[in-house]
Formats: sequence, structure tokens, C-alpha cells
Amino acid sequence: MTSRPHGTNVLTVSGKSNVVSLTSIPPSGTDPAAAVPTDRRASRRAATQAEIVSAAWDLVRTQGLAGLSMRDLGDRVGMRAQSVYGYFASKDAIHDAMFRQGFEQYLAWMGSMDGSRAADPVDGLRALAHRFFGFCTSDPVRYQLMFQRTIPGFEPSPASYALAVEALALMQADLARTGMSDPEASDLATAVFTGLVSQQLANDPGGDRWQRLVDRAVVMVVREIAPQLLDVHTPATKPRSPR
Repeated sequence: MTSRPHGTNVLTVSGKSNVVSLTSIPPSGTDPAAAVPTDRRASRRAATQAEIVSAAWDLVRTQGLAGLSMRDLGDRVGMRAQSVYGYFASKDAIHDAMFRQGFEQYLAWMGSMDGSRAADPVDGLRALAHRFFGFCTSDPVRYQLMFQRTIPGFEPSPASYALAVEALALMQADLARTGMSDPEASDLATAVFTGLVSQQLANDPGGDRWQRLVDRAVVMVVREIAPQLLDVHTPATKPRSPR
């Protein structure tokens, strides 16, 4: 499925193409001592880019994604707006770095389930849905940037979009473990769970009104896509009777 917790730290990952390792071996025929200043400049540039991206997250969490301004961003990092363009060619380039960072965080968060996936496929899907829901609702602005078209005209770069494709593949692999390998099954599951996330963020931010529906939504999805799983599934807890 294819969202930054309020009050939590954000990973500061800059574009890999702009980072030069201080321990990299210089090309043959060059003086290692002469390469150090270049490496240091690249390292400082990468650190400044990371600072700009971190400041951009801080701003959009208070002003919204559409409210990001280069002037405010420059003020936040202590430079003129024109100087920010020396690190990012445009505001959309900053959005792209944020988009990429969001999916790096998503892949790390969802990938950390590898050692704790349930043997029962329905329980596994339930755990997956709750983990996805938690990631998305923990940071509404990140969710908007990653999963909604909030910024007019913004398209992620191919490198950043590749991470989104990787995230979808991870979700499809998890669904396949439950026997749901049909592409339409993935579409249905993602539509249901992102729908719950959107409702939660729009109508009960910080609450749990739609979070409480995740388990029922899992059963609904399984009943539609792979009802045979319910025949052998023993629920961990007895479902609540409808009021």
C-alpha cells in the first residue's frame, strides 16, 4: 500500500548520487591527499541537503505541503532563498527528496516485519494492515505526499518512484503469502486500508475510530478474495457482535 509522526524524528537521507564516501578510494593516478577537499565538500553539501529536507518537513507539517516556500525554507536553515537553489534545482526537487525519504522509511518500517510474520495467513494480513495503518496515520503530511496527489503538477523522479514500486511489490508479496496473488486482490486490499486511513485522518485525527475497524476490514477482504482461509482460521479473539 501505497504516508511522519508528529513530534518524532525524521530520517535525513539525501540523494545518494550527491554523497561521496570519505573512505572511498581515489581513481588510479590521483593524489589521495588532493581528493580529501573534494570529499569534504561533497560531505558538507550532502549534510546541507539533509538539513534542508528536514527543515522542509518541519514547515509542511505546520503550513501544509502546498504552503512550502523557498523563502521560509531559507530562513529556517539560515540562508537566502536563492542559495537553496544551489542545493535543489526547484521546489519540486525538494518534494522529490521528501517523497524518496518517505518511501525509504516505509520500506524500513514494513520490512522490519520479516521476522514476526504470523503463520496463520489471516493473522498475518491483520498484522500487516495494522502496521500499514500505524505508519500512515503517524504522519498525515507524509501520507499525503506518498499516497495522494496533493501537490499540483508534482511527479516523482524515476529513482524515487522506483521505491514506491518496490513498496507495492512488498505489499503484493505479503498478500501472496495469504494466497491473494491476483492483482485485483492487491487493488482491493489497498483501497480498503487506505480508505480507513483517509477516514481516520480526516474525521478523527489522533483518535482510533477507524483503527478499530481494521480487523473487521481484514475479514471482509479475505471473505471477498479468499473465503477458504476463513474456514481454517481460528481467530485470536472472538469478534464483537454488531450493535
